[in-house]
Amino acid sequence: MRNQQEYIVVGIMSGTSLDGIDLALCKFYQKNTSWKYEVLKAKTYNYPDDLRKQLSGAAQLRANDLLLLHNEYGIYTGELVNDFLEDQPYTPQLIASHGHTIFHQPDKKFTFQLGHGACIAKTSKIRTVSDFRTMDVAQGGQGAPLVPYGDSYLFNEYQACLNLGGFANITINNNQTLLAYDICPVNIIINRITREMGFDCDIDGHIARKGKINPKLLEQLNRLNFYFKAPPKSLGYEWLQQCFIPKIETIHIERHNLLRTIYEHITEQLSYVINQYSLNNLIVTGGGAKNTFLMEILQERSKVPITLPGEVVIDFKEAIVFGFMGLMKWLGKNNIFASVTGGEKDICSGSLYEY
Repeated sequence: MRNQQEYIVVGIMSGTSLDGIDLALCKFYQKNTSWKYEVLKAKTYNYPDDLRKQLSGAAQLRANDLLLLHNEYGIYTGELVNDFLEDQPYTPQLIASHGHTIFHQPDKKFTFQLGHGACIAKTSKIRTVSDFRTMDVAQGGQGAPLVPYGDSYLFNEYQACLNLGGFANITINNNQTLLAYDICPVNIIINRITREMGFDCDIDGHIARKGKINPKLLEQLNRLNFYFKAPPKSLGYEWLQQCFIPKIETIHIERHNLLRTIYEHITEQLSYVINQYSLNNLIVTGGGAKNTFLMEILQERSKVPITLPGEVVIDFKEAIVFGFMGLMKWLGKNNIFASVTGGEKDICSGSLYEY
């Protein structure tokens, strides 16, 4: 017996790897004292080439051009929602959009996710929550990772949740203490290299599988300062540009060997984190979970069995979680854990735009 109201929400996630934007139409409800979810429809919209180009260069835009793109991307997102809902009998009470991260420098107290919530609300005619990270960053937090909030309510049957998106992040329930942080780049760097080769991505890791590890580069990547910092900690595109990419540009090797070395680096960093804890189970989601070769190496290195959920959860878990976080904002409940982000206190974060 469902003892509380059901809420229909569209959760939206745009990943840093620029592969597209995920929309998940979700029903949230409470059963006894636990929150549950049901995905009614989910779809990924691939970016047109011109928009992908605009997003990849957005950090270099002048202020007025960036603000214009902020609005245009919000309108674009709202139009996608209209298309997405065209065949649905459901009328969502809420849209919750993460936006596309352009800047993330919590040490300087700023973060910016493209896609104005006001433009989404106006275009879709549905109230919208956006800008989830800014308030936490203003309070001294990392503004990331935010997914652990949803993990703790919607996926708490797992002791650890690992998401392999543009960057990898993990949530660990360690003796009733929630630990969560970013680990390393994943699809954001893999896709960058494969696009230089003329491919959108490395399907099933076929390109990397043909390569050989470059020990010198692997050692340099594993020695990056970020990996030795204690949590809370988070990663952004600026770190990739300033710290990671210069390392791979100093060594001239074949692209497939570069990819193989990066796969090795990723799995070494992931397994180091995973193997620190006595885990009984681990769920892996995100685009990287569908990379057969990457998952083979990771399972070989990990001491815990890895669970791959159904395809909808693999592909849309973050969209589901941001839908849930948007709902909590609308209901006036805290949706960010300071213990995870390092912020001053737990907060109810996000900007709400009524229509």
